[in-house]
Amino acid sequence: MAGLTVRWSLVDAPAGVEDALADYVAGTSHARFSAMDGLRFKTWRMVSGQWFEGCYVFATAEDRAAFQEQFTATADTSPGSQIIGSSPILIEECAIVSVAEGASGFEAAERY
Repeated sequence: MAGLTVRWSLVDAPAGVEDALADYVAGTSHARFSAMDGLRFKTWRMVSGQWFEGCYVFATAEDRAAFQEQFTATADTSPGSQIIGSSPILIEECAIVSVAEGASGFEAAERY
């Protein structure tokens, strides 16, 4: 499977950015990506005061390439960049080697 990582630094981000990002994901971004053609799943990750990241897994390399081209062209003005106040520091393709679903099952949620 075709993966993509997009990461922003939170080192110089304004106070409260973590809550603003979580609100944005729950209120807007989760629904957008839940319905995206060609996307198997997306995970949002964050280490407070350090970084915020979107991890994407696409059905095909072509699906990833199409999304990556569109996103890269608008990365500077994307909602994440606007909330954080800076552009992503990393947009990186990767290969997804495997995905395991644990005994507790997969739980898709707007916010944990």
